Amino acid sequence: MVLSARRSDELERVRQQLNHPEYHLCVPFDVTKADQAQQTVEQVIEKCQRIDYLINNAGLSQRALIADTSMDTERRIMEIDYFAQINLTKLALPYLEQRSSGHVVFISSVAGLLGTQYRASYSAAKGAIHMWANSLRAEYAEKGLNVSVVFPGFVKTNVSFNALNGAGQAQAHQDEAIENGLDADDFAQKVVKALLSNQEYIVVGGLKEKLGVAISRVSPKLMYKMIRKSKVK
Repeated sequence: MVLSARRSDELERVRQQLNHPEYHLCVPFDVTKADQAQQTVEQVIEKCQRIDYLINNAGLSQRALIADTSMDTERRIMEIDYFAQINLTKLALPYLEQRSSGHVVFISSVAGLLGTQYRASYSAAKGAIHMWANSLRAEYAEKGLNVSVVFPGFVKTNVSFNALNGAGQAQAHQDEAIENGLDADDFAQKVVKALLSNQEYIVVGGLKEKLGVAISRVSPKLMYKMIRKSKVK
């Protein structure tokens, strides 16, 4: 398994927690840097000879009203949550296609299905990656490529600490909903189970998020009426 993120120390910490860490490779890089992404794919192929799974998990959230969000902040969120991920996927596609059984996974968000206050740019980027994944699945279905999109609800991570305000600065504190969200290990186990059964549309979260997604399918009008009345921050 290849572990990738920007911080090599964190990658190594995770690697050491795995069974047989000597079998796992850490490759630190910045997914928004096209040259680094290219070099990383080449390095993985050199070391591993193949790519079976590509899990796109980079993400940057938002906590700002539309009127308060600068265009630089809009573009930064879209760059990380959308453009960087499709670039990395395109770089990996030739190797995934060679396998005739590769699997691409995108971590979207329930926010990408619903859209709420204070998350317009984030919701737009997460919705965009969902639609791009749908097209990828359709175009590569006959080539044996599996494509899955995961829609997390509230999961207890550092996502809200790093979420950007309108000026592009990190919020630097935890949200109550995130603090009370699904445990990250529990989330990961549910996602792995779904992926191993080749599920394509995977919603993982609490009852509130799952209910919201279900209502949005049956009655979008009701869902957005509920969103307008909700206290979201």
